[in-house]
Amino acid sequence: MPAEAFAEGVPLITVSHFITQAAVRAYAEASGDFNPIHLDPEFAAGSHFGRRVAHGMMIAASTSEMMSTEFGHAWAVSGRMKLRFRAPVFPGDLIRARGVVTSVEDLGGDRRRVSCRVETVRIDPDTGQEQVAITGEATVVA
Repeated sequence: MPAEAFAEGVPLITVSHFITQAAVRAYAEASGDFNPIHLDPEFAAGSHFGRRVAHGMMIAASTSEMMSTEFGHAWAVSGRMKLRFRAPVFPGDLIRARGVVTSVEDLGGDRRRVSCRVETVRIDPDTGQEQVAITGEATVVA
């Protein structure tokens, strides 16, 4: 979508993923992060989480996917995000990345800086209850 189509308050596309242990294992192999908190059920059971957790950066990638879907190549060349991790995501959770445009700054010509508030929530498979896992800001020049 062209940058001029965005205005303050416009919601971004929502990206959802079901987090499986197989996806966590694949992320570990791709990233080289084999921390047992992600992979070893016995080790994770003794942690303060009580079970295996997904890699934070695996979950944060949903924000980048959302921004890339909205802004395409502009996100790849000018996108920035600042995120804060609020809660763990567990295998079996559904995650949903969403956002809203907070400002659009005219940079001259047809270029605009679009700033967004973003968050990713985890949805507990047993209760359906949402918990905010990641909050932050994302900006892109489009």
